[in-house]
Amino acid sequence: MPSNLLNSLIEYSTLTVDPHEKIISLSDPAMMHAPFCYLSGHKLVEFTRREEQNFIRYVNNGGFIFVDDCNHDIDGLFARSFEKQMEKSFGENSLKKIPNNHEIYSCFFTFKDGPPTTSFELNGWGDDLVHDYLKAIEINGRIGVLYSNKDYGCEWDYDFRNKRWLKIDNTRFGVNIIMYALTA
Repeated sequence: MPSNLLNSLIEYSTLTVDPHEKIISLSDPAMMHAPFCYLSGHKLVEFTRREEQNFIRYVNNGGFIFVDDCNHDIDGLFARSFEKQMEKSFGENSLKKIPNNHEIYSCFFTFKDGPPTTSFELNGWGDDLVHDYLKAIEINGRIGVLYSNKDYGCEWDYDFRNKRWLKIDNTRFGVNIIMYALTA
């Protein structure tokens, strides 16, 4: 997924992009130098004290973290534990639904109906559960943590050379997320 999204940034934008993904532990102080972080999973989310401190410091100092639930649910282990961790770290009700006309949906490409639906929502899990919103923690009017139950990571996880078979490139929303993170 990261190489596919990096390819889309190169293809659609004029950003200077390092084509190699960097994996940084939440406890590593090097996280503070990353312009954009991505966190994904399907298991229990429970930060160590050091991870929580870095996460909070990174977000409060203008960092942007996109968190994507690979379970595509709203009541699974990842969803419940991540939301509980955000409440512990940033306070009760800090993670809120963002409106479908938020700037993140129009900062590069336009998504007039809010977050694009994934194929996993439409036919991947058979539960007919379509999430028509994303959640965020805003710091000083700017998203610091963007949270999705839509499983964009799996949606974007294919060899970038296969995009030519798509009618509409589904990584365009990923480009929006990163452009928002870098410019808002």
